[in-house]
Amino acid sequence: MLKLSPEVLVCGAGCAGLGAALAAARQGASTLLVERAPFAGGIITCAGLPYFDGIARKQDNRIVVRGIALELLTELGVAKMSDTHVARHNAPIHSVERFKLVADRLLTAEPKLQTLFHAFAVDVGRRGDRISHVVVATKAGLLRIEPKVVIDSTGDADVAARAEVPLDASKEYMPMSMHFRIGNVRQHPELRRLAREATTAGHQEGLYQSYYGPGLSFFFADDEAYVHAVRVTADATDPLDLTRAEMQGRHDAYAMWEVWKKRVPGFENSYFISSGPYLGIRESRRIVGEYVLTEHDIKDQKSFDDAVATGCWYLDLHPSYATAGTANVAPGALGGLDGFQPDHYDIPYRSLLARKVSNLLVAGRCHSATRMAASSTRVTVTAMAMGQAAGAAAAFCCAKGKTPQEIHGRDVRDILDRQHAGPFRGENAS
Repeated sequence: MLKLSPEVLVCGAGCAGLGAALAAARQGASTLLVERAPFAGGIITCAGLPYFDGIARKQDNRIVVRGIALELLTELGVAKMSDTHVARHNAPIHSVERFKLVADRLLTAEPKLQTLFHAFAVDVGRRGDRISHVVVATKAGLLRIEPKVVIDSTGDADVAARAEVPLDASKEYMPMSMHFRIGNVRQHPELRRLAREATTAGHQEGLYQSYYGPGLSFFFADDEAYVHAVRVTADATDPLDLTRAEMQGRHDAYAMWEVWKKRVPGFENSYFISSGPYLGIRESRRIVGEYVLTEHDIKDQKSFDDAVATGCWYLDLHPSYATAGTANVAPGALGGLDGFQPDHYDIPYRSLLARKVSNLLVAGRCHSATRMAASSTRVTVTAMAMGQAAGAAAAFCCAKGKTPQEIHGRDVRDILDRQHAGPFRGENAS
């Protein structure tokens, strides 16, 4: 079995992993980034979600996350590094394909960073309280990776689970979404209302399963609808259940478009362009870390002396089928389960630290948070911010000969400050 020994191994190149790998390599740590897909970006590129959710506060579009997230948005032509505000709080981008290219360019520009697509962690070895190695599956066979520090940014806490750290998994998961795109759509003032009515009728006729919205946007072109509307409930950590869900999602997306084409003026000459390569997954496993961020922390805007990132998304807990018949969360509803909108809040370094394993950091939607708190922290830019913090921490540990457990969040925040990143400092922040 071929062996590699980078200082930092980042598993998963989604929003968190992209931020982590760039941050670690830019600080001089030899870094290996592995990803199951053929591109980085996670839900942005794998599901097709064109939003930088969490970049800015909803009430005034004030940017609260800078660093690598704002760098990416700048590279995409949506903002500038000097900006203090964006035009829309979730800063939609106009090309998912361009995001892939920007990510490729940034990853290949770092001499200390090696990227390996079509690869994912399948096993973990431990020696005492340390991960000694991670086994990665590739088309060429198995690779044995022996890093000093591991960052789990898989979304599903795959590495943490195999390292047998404490985990939190809900009795039910938020549904996944299959995003899709439709071409040659004629916009008019009644389009969204008529689409909603037709979607409800199609669901009542049993043509597809649960849905929400539908959300119809025209970010990519004036005649191209980007749609988020399909809900599919499954366990993303169960390969059989995930396979079923992917098939169901594609079926429901296409069936929904067929309903609109037949019944909604504006769609009569439309065509189905594509569905996302993957379902968008909102929730699966989370670690129980050194600190568990709670919804009360978010609502109280609690300050942490080890804060390393900022969140600002609302408590966005989508209903599953099990709860879809209860008040306020019937099919068609967006969230409905709490919905509290914070101004902004701290994310502590300790929520990235796994218990019982000294050289593991976890970033993204699988970090240590309650289910309700994670419904806010799971979004794209908040994950990027956690990833950059984890990457900065990992590189610092390698340089100092320490473990992530042996350093303080203040040390990480000092590094992030020098990178014009880290937690939001208030209205006078640049």
